Amino acid sequence: MDIYEVVFVIGRILYGGYFMMMGWNHFKNTEMLAGYAQSKGIRSPKLAVRGSGVLLLAGGLGILLGVYVEWAVLALVLFLVPVSFKMHAFWSVSDPMAKMGDMTHFLKNMALLGAALMMLMIPTPWLYAIL
Repeated sequence: MDIYEVVFVIGRILYGGYFMMMGWNHFKNTEMLAGYAQSKGIRSPKLAVRGSGVLLLAGGLGILLGVYVEWAVLALVLFLVPVSFKMHAFWSVSDPMAKMGDMTHFLKNMALLGAALMMLMIPTPWLYAIL
């Protein structure tokens, strides 16, 4: 295993692990996150939180294991795009502190989205994919 392979596997662990932790958080803290979702006008907030948790877990696990990469990226895109524009619409927030927080989350999500899309250019099967 050369250094690039090691770095690639570490990157998959960090990137996929991040989404898996966020997905787990959606199930562990459903009530709290549903309250926030409801405050942003989301209908059926508990269902939305749990559904987005499934997308996060599926996307993160696929990246981490290096399997079904296209489906994993699709799950992450299906999470990141709507959540970014609905939950973190900083341009419509008047409170400066809330606006700054939403802008930070929006931009972070756009960076995560860009990284997910770039993964589609890495030939599959990935090195050390499980399966």
